[in-house]
Amino acid sequence: MPPIAYITRVEHFSAAHRLNAPALTEEENRVLYDKCNRSSGHGHNYKVEVTLRGPVDRRTGMVANIADLKRCIHAAVLEPLDHRNLDVDVAFFQNRPSTTENLAIFIWQQVKQHMRPFGCGGTLHEIRLWETAHNVVVYRGEEDVDDDDDDAAAAAAIAV
Repeated sequence: MPPIAYITRVEHFSAAHRLNAPALTEEENRVLYDKCNRSSGHGHNYKVEVTLRGPVDRRTGMVANIADLKRCIHAAVLEPLDHRNLDVDVAFFQNRPSTTENLAIFIWQQVKQHMRPFGCGGTLHEIRLWETAHNVVVYRGEEDVDDDDDDAAAAAAIAV
């Protein structure tokens, strides 16, 4: 069985946004997001790390061709996001706040859709999105289990 390795490509893009959750009132948004909720918005110079996981091919010595991954990221991430207003230019954010968490999920979905057409080997393992030098979100495609089930189980345990 061939060894498993991880390869990561790092890219940068700039984008503007305003943190504003459609499900919240104007006051709730102002309190929750503070200065990031200002109507004029603000911007970031993001750093994104896209990591693939897979077996090292015995013939090529690679999990995936990094040039293919570079082209994939350009089409999936840079074209739709670089120098854009996320809230205005990206349909994904029409009904959800443009938080770094949601942006990482969007990037995951985009890269996943573009991998095969660009011939990327391996499987998508992780998106690591740096909003600032101090704030980073990691997304690995995981979905949360139904919170209601957890709440019901906790209530049943307390009742016993």
